[in-house]
Amino acid sequence: MNEKLILVVDDEITVREVVQICLEDLGGWRVLLAPSAQDGLNLAATEQPDAIVLDISMPGMDGFAFLDRLKKNPQSQSIPVVLLTAKALWFTQHQLEQLKVVGAISKPFNSLTLSQTIATMLGWE
Repeated sequence: MNEKLILVVDDEITVREVVQICLEDLGGWRVLLAPSAQDGLNLAATEQPDAIVLDISMPGMDGFAFLDRLKKNPQSQSIPVVLLTAKALWFTQHQLEQLKVVGAISKPFNSLTLSQTIATMLGWE
């Protein structure tokens, strides 16, 4: 089986834990957790995950600054990103393309379909 490695970057511990359970148990993927954008950037560069699930609203460095730095680093620029944010409905398809993300999922999310939704966005079906 081609086991995927997913990096989840979110400052809320309960969100990280729920997403981890969903992706491991229902998606069959390995999950790395980052409590901050800076930790996420470090893990993205060193661990080379297959995809990143990213919150936009975080203290310190927000998701927009994370995306900018991620895409400027040759080690991490090709890693696909899915936004998981309460602000998902704010984004048009054009804005998602400008941000170079594959899609956005709204919080709260359906935990039973989260891994399938991410897989569909990433073309992993």
